[in-house]
Amino acid sequence: MAQEKHVIPLPLSDSAEHADVIIASKYNNQLDLVDICRNLLHPGTGKRMETGQLKSNKLRMSVVPAAGYTLQTNFAGLIAANATFFTDSTASASTILTSITYTVRNQVILPYQTSIWTKHNKYNIIVDWRYFYFPSFTYGLGGYTSLNDGYIVNYSSINLAQALLRRVANNMYAGLGYNFNYYWGIKELNPPVSTLTDFNQYGYSEQEIASGLTLNFLYDTRDNPVNAESGNFVKAIYRSNLAFMGNKADWHSLIIDLRKYIRFPARSNNVIALWSYEWLTLDGRPPFLMLPCTGGDPYMNTGRGYIQGRFRGKNMLYAEGEYRFRLMRNGLLGGVVFANAQSFTEQVSKKFEVIAPGYGFGLRFKFNKFSRTNVAIDYGFGMGGSHGLFVNVGEVF
Repeated sequence: MAQEKHVIPLPLSDSAEHADVIIASKYNNQLDLVDICRNLLHPGTGKRMETGQLKSNKLRMSVVPAAGYTLQTNFAGLIAANATFFTDSTASASTILTSITYTVRNQVILPYQTSIWTKHNKYNIIVDWRYFYFPSFTYGLGGYTSLNDGYIVNYSSINLAQALLRRVANNMYAGLGYNFNYYWGIKELNPPVSTLTDFNQYGYSEQEIASGLTLNFLYDTRDNPVNAESGNFVKAIYRSNLAFMGNKADWHSLIIDLRKYIRFPARSNNVIALWSYEWLTLDGRPPFLMLPCTGGDPYMNTGRGYIQGRFRGKNMLYAEGEYRFRLMRNGLLGGVVFANAQSFTEQVSKKFEVIAPGYGFGLRFKFNKFSRTNVAIDYGFGMGGSHGLFVNVGEVF
């Protein structure tokens, strides 16, 4: 749950919302961590019950202190706050989320994220602002690096992303956005001696700026974006960074995020989840810290089994599959097994030459039965002796 692993509960797809409303009573017999905590503090309270509709006009707010762990941050403490509301009875849920995280490696992460839906879901206003003070490991470029190549790069950054999407068809949205990224205080700490690092060869700078317009496309038929059991998700972002907007030179990128969820067996709550994430530099030279990398997706979840930033290059191909299954009938505990593979283009050949596999297993503890939010605890393995613990709130994808 450290870093940016706090999933924003984006709205249900049109198909889910237009199924009219979801009656909450179907979750009343389930048990979650909130029920357990309530009964520890107030014995005999019993399970939380909902007799009305999940979609109500009241503002739902929560503030949660928590702890987490990733390979890049080590242990971390955080305070997270979120609010869910409806701008109109015909709109999907709008959300606001913020948190502050501090890690034992003196890293600070402060995100502010909103997703606002207007009447009849005609428009979706998305804001994603993040501040980092984030000393972190880097290992060079391409797939031939080893864990022994790692050293720390220290930096601070402000990342501002916002977009306005309009519905163009059922479950389909398109729109424009603007992204601004500013990195400063960039410094290599104890880099390898007697050799020129890939960072220096690529173009080392103590500060980096990226400024670009984005074209955004979204298609979403998931039954629940926090923990989908069926449906599809397609997201594409084309970013154009031009010199006159503050960049050192023109460069363009494309991100394609594809996900599919299949109940298996069909009448169970077990799910096969599939994920493909392509991050491509179409031309030009992005700043080093903005190159595609392991765990560089918005929620730092690609590449379980490897530390964030373990692999980096101008282009990234990624695929993952996961099987999610219940371990308790009341929904409190579940399990997963997963496998993934990633590849990055090499600096000289410009080709994908190395495939880095990852695999692992994990447990799911039901945090909130009404939103289907889980606490995910996974242990992953990669090649070259890479392995570690990964903690998340909400599913990894």
